[in-house]
Amino acid sequence: MTVTLHTLCFAAHAPRRLARFWAGLLGWENEGDTLVPNDGTGFRLGFVPTKEPKIRQNQMHFDLTSESLDDQRRTVAKALELGGSPLDIGQLPEEEHVVLADPEGNEFCVIEPGNDFLAECGFVGAVASDGSQEVGYFWSKALGWPLVWDQDEETAIRSPHGGPKITWGGPPFTPKTGPNRLHFVVHGPVSEVERLVALGATRLGTGERGQVAMADPDGNEFSFVVRETAA
Repeated sequence: MTVTLHTLCFAAHAPRRLARFWAGLLGWENEGDTLVPNDGTGFRLGFVPTKEPKIRQNQMHFDLTSESLDDQRRTVAKALELGGSPLDIGQLPEEEHVVLADPEGNEFCVIEPGNDFLAECGFVGAVASDGSQEVGYFWSKALGWPLVWDQDEETAIRSPHGGPKITWGGPPFTPKTGPNRLHFVVHGPVSEVERLVALGATRLGTGERGQVAMADPDGNEFSFVVRETAA
C-alpha cells in the first residue's frame, strides 16, 4: 500500500511548549515542532499553531500502557510534573485507568496493567478515537492495516509492523463542532488521492506546497502530502 501514516498533528496555542510536554512524557526525540519516535510507534507527532479555543472533548486521544501499578503511578506523576492535570470526564470510581489532560487540555489515559487488548502495543498503546465502524473500515483500506477488532460497531486497526492500535468506539458519537484539534497527516503519490475519495473520503481543497486537505467518512479532517515518485 502506498499511503503511509506519517504524523499525528496537534493544533496548539503554544506548539513548542506542548511538544516539550509530550517529548518528556514519551521520551521521544524533540525536533522543535516535531517529535520522532524511538519506540517503534511508526508515526511522528507534529504541533502546529492555532488561535482557536478548545471547546469540546477531542475526537482522538492516547491510551498509554502500564507494566505494573507502580509503573502507572510513575507515568501519572511524570505527566503532572511536566504540566499535565487530572481530568474528570465522567469516569466511574471502579474504572482503573487514569484520565489526564496535557497543558492545553488534550485528554489522554494511562491504562492499568494487565490490559489484554493493548498487550504488545508498547507504551503508546492506542490512538483511541470517537468514530463509526465505517471510518474504521476506511482507514484499514486506506493504509493497508488489517482490522484487529470488529465487534458491536467498534473497530481497531494496527500496522503490520506493530506499534499502537487505532480504535473507533462506535455510537454514541460526540457532536463535531468545528475542526478537530488532532488530525492525521498521510503521505503518498498524488494518484492515491482519487483512491481515497473512492473509499469514502472528501477532498476539501489544496493548501501550501500541494498539501491536500481531506476528510474521512465521518468528516474528520486529515492532510494528504504528495510524495514524489522516482522517475
